[in-house]
Amino acid sequence: MSEETSAVSSFNELYRGRTKEASLRVIRLFQQLPRSGEAAVLGKQLLRSATSVAANFRAACRGRSPAEWYAKLCICVEEADEMLFWLELLGDAGILPKSRLQSLEQEYTEILAVLATARKKAKPKVK
Repeated sequence: MSEETSAVSSFNELYRGRTKEASLRVIRLFQQLPRSGEAAVLGKQLLRSATSVAANFRAACRGRSPAEWYAKLCICVEEADEMLFWLELLGDAGILPKSRLQSLEQEYTEILAVLATARKKAKPKVK
């Protein structure tokens, strides 16, 4: 296995676990949301985005080509950014205290930054 292939494999494994763990944190947060209509709507959107990041990154790791990996990675970046939007709305609407959301916001900010950088670096390789 080449050094580059090993590095990609290590990155993929790390972020498969990290995005899955972040999704589990969101599931636990969803279970704690107040029982109101707006919390239900925002909570479901939050769940969809979080699980989409993890599921699409997992799919990217199984991609059959660099183009397929890149396409799935683009979805992950979009969904991670959307996660930040839903977390922001939950806090701004007063559904949950912003302090309670801060750790998840930090996690998805980091995930977004890393995946966006990986996407940027991968783009020239895809034609």
